[in-house]
Amino acid sequence: MSTFHLINFGCRASHADGAAIKKQLMVKGFKEAGPEASEVAVLNTCTVTAAADAEVRQVIRRIHRSNPGCKILVTGCYAQRAPGEIANLPGVTWVVGNSHKHALVEILSGDTRSGTAAVDSPFPGNPHTGKGTALADFEPQAAPPRVLVGEIGDTFHFAPVFADDRTRPTLKIQDGCNARCSFCVIPHVRGESRSLEPGKVIEQVRELEQSGYQEVVLSGINLGSYGRDRDRSFSFLCLLERILSETRIPRLRISSIEPMDVSPKLIGLVATEPRMAQHFHVPLQSGSNRILRLMNRRYWTTQYAERVVAARERMPHCGIGADVMVGFPGETESDHAESLRFIESLPFTYLHIFPYSARPGTPAAARPEQVDGRRIHERVREMKSLIAAKRSRFLLAQIGQRLSAVVLHKSRGGVRMALSTNYLQVSLPGTEVSPNTLLDVEIGRVYDSQLVGRPA
Repeated sequence: MSTFHLINFGCRASHADGAAIKKQLMVKGFKEAGPEASEVAVLNTCTVTAAADAEVRQVIRRIHRSNPGCKILVTGCYAQRAPGEIANLPGVTWVVGNSHKHALVEILSGDTRSGTAAVDSPFPGNPHTGKGTALADFEPQAAPPRVLVGEIGDTFHFAPVFADDRTRPTLKIQDGCNARCSFCVIPHVRGESRSLEPGKVIEQVRELEQSGYQEVVLSGINLGSYGRDRDRSFSFLCLLERILSETRIPRLRISSIEPMDVSPKLIGLVATEPRMAQHFHVPLQSGSNRILRLMNRRYWTTQYAERVVAARERMPHCGIGADVMVGFPGETESDHAESLRFIESLPFTYLHIFPYSARPGTPAAARPEQVDGRRIHERVREMKSLIAAKRSRFLLAQIGQRLSAVVLHKSRGGVRMALSTNYLQVSLPGTEVSPNTLLDVEIGRVYDSQLVGRPA
């Protein structure tokens, strides 16, 4: 029996892919082991920034140093974008792009145990197309890595969800993106938008419900585009309504959704349906209209603000977050100041702040007005200071509130933690409650930037 170790990088959709890979490997008879004891390491990668790429390379080198006999398989977005770059790293045996991720387990099963390749690699431009051989025949760098990267088709490759030890399993219902933001490489490594058939979504939610999970997170690369590739009359909102009607899952959470997909009807559903988490994560990227146009984003700041304000008006304690990019090529001090003013004007409770990272082949990377790294660092610091103050005020506003929360597996300092409907972590000192319990908690105070409460 072959042993494996799996490492996930990147977004929730990528982690959902990784969980499915893990389940399929275990069904095939592979046994999970620690990184220093495994025969195969599977790295499910991200390539959204240069830092994400560098982290993967660092992990590959660390695995090869600590466990030289381990065969490393690299898959995911970085593998799709730069297979030759990865293939040159020591210890890498397979590079499997998103185009072939659905066949990864068969590739490993054939290469590591039967001695025959499950999938050939006929795609032009791949540096290595060798047949698979038995795991025992491999010595480090004894043969060139096998690279399987090709065009991404229009099929949603369904992989049953596997929650593993997560309290809040992620169900990926959409993949790919048809937008062409000038900074983003994801459409090139994930392909066109495509959706999981609604019946399969219902089937998976029911399975998670029967397994005892209290919250399911719906994820995708461009979640609000769900259904447009299948039947434009059946939208993401229609899917939510069907899940609520046909299952009894206690809570649904939307992972991230683009601004123009946050419709009044969606806000109304989240506001009035107790089983929907009162939480919106709406990517912003910039609070400057000039920069939004350079980014090729499809909204103005006024349109964005209308949706966020409408959500907060309907739900006074709704958690509202955003992705914000700092230092996009051509961003001036005036643009940055405009972004700060815009963010200050809106009821954000947290931000994911990203320094701009040039991605090869994107229009933004070719722009001449690249912003100095020192200035980017200063702007990030200012943005973090702004959101820290807003988050502190939001936490204080929760004192005395009763919030619905799901108890997590993790603890902090031996104290059980829960996640509230509005995406806040709550410590429950002196409380013995099993994970995957949904309960109301009364918020008593704020300590160390988190809420402290007790079961109501």
